Amino acid sequence: MGAMRLAWFSPMPPARSGVAACSRELVAALRDQHVVDVFVDDPLVTHSADGRSAHEFPWRHRLDPYDLSVYQVGNSSSHDYLWPYLFRFPGLAVLHDVRLHHARAAALLRRGRPGDYRAEVTANHPDLDPGLAEMAIAGFDTPLYYRWPMTRLIAQASRLVAVHTPTAAAALQLEVPEAAVRLVPLGHGEALDDEARREARTRVRARWSIPGDTLVFGCFGGLTPEKRLPQILKAFAATMAYAPKARLILAGDSPDMRALRADVHRLGLDGHVITTGYLDSDAALTACIAACDATLNLRWPTAGELSGPWLRSLALGLPTVIVDLAHLADVPSLDPRTWQRHGGGSGAPPVCIAVDILDEDHSLALAMRRLAAHPALRESLGRAAADYWRREHAPSIMIERYRALLPEAMATPVPTVSLPAHLVDDGGRVLEAIGAQFGLQPLAR
Repeated sequence: MGAMRLAWFSPMPPARSGVAACSRELVAALRDQHVVDVFVDDPLVTHSADGRSAHEFPWRHRLDPYDLSVYQVGNSSSHDYLWPYLFRFPGLAVLHDVRLHHARAAALLRRGRPGDYRAEVTANHPDLDPGLAEMAIAGFDTPLYYRWPMTRLIAQASRLVAVHTPTAAAALQLEVPEAAVRLVPLGHGEALDDEARREARTRVRARWSIPGDTLVFGCFGGLTPEKRLPQILKAFAATMAYAPKARLILAGDSPDMRALRADVHRLGLDGHVITTGYLDSDAALTACIAACDATLNLRWPTAGELSGPWLRSLALGLPTVIVDLAHLADVPSLDPRTWQRHGGGSGAPPVCIAVDILDEDHSLALAMRRLAAHPALRESLGRAAADYWRREHAPSIMIERYRALLPEAMATPVPTVSLPAHLVDDGGRVLEAIGAQFGLQPLAR
């Protein structure tokens, strides 16, 4: 198939979103074969070099129709703007999170639209007691958001819907059998050569006065409660008995940096824990990860996302610790309680250590202690991690999958599905009513 005209809806850098960085790479690569117009929330806010305001899309599409709209959908407010277009101009919807309830509920409820929220909850979860929506409206929301993902309507209404892991694809297909669900790997991270990695390691360690032979753990990205920071600090304090000079780098924004530093002080970790704040470029993030000997990528509760910092760590050949999550069941890992292989296909070497959330404190301490004391384990896990990343998550693999998916999505008919009225109302009737007051006749549709 020849060149396509694509309308691309996604946050773009410098938006603080892993999806933004991924979109930038994808758009740059796909433009060698296709015309890609990027539609963002507000170009003046995002400073996107070539992004157009999403408000321009309807008239541009009417004058010169796009072949396909592509929506990069995530569970954060930076994706709110694309929802009005998802259902009126169905295309390829890529779910970076398989639970979208948090962001969608916030977008509707903070705008005073509880009726629309009720309608979407009912349509997405028809077997759910409608009274549970009232609990969320009243503010008792978090458990509901994780339990009910609010993805059914997107899967039903899109030409194709894509997710990043085989387990997530199977679960969504089971929930919405009529949907066309596809797998597209998330390609993220950069593999540095030995010289570049040594240079980055030396530079970052010098910046934070870390001796070259010191064992360094790292945790990257938004330092939110889901990153399990109290558990990480407690396990790190226990690890100090086996590696008394060790350091822990916490790199990213924190919703409460004062409380975080108070926890560090309470555990006697002053001088051993480094907080860098937000790292404002991919290069800075990659260099900081390269300065570490192992990284901690815990997430619980989870919206079914793949961690960008985790993939960056794999790309750099680092041993990593994750939570044993359902959507990562295909990743070969080690259980620190037995040090036996767990998950993934048969024969594949473990690429990380996965802790059971029900045994988190114990398992995390075991994992960090073993990583601190056994360089050979760090080396073998790191080598397997780099091989796994090249095989599964290199950006080139993601780009080639998109090249195959785009024509398939364009050729797939728009599904016929019953949607809540507010999702398909284009505002035309309101406009016509206003125009009628001035004697204006509506345009033919």
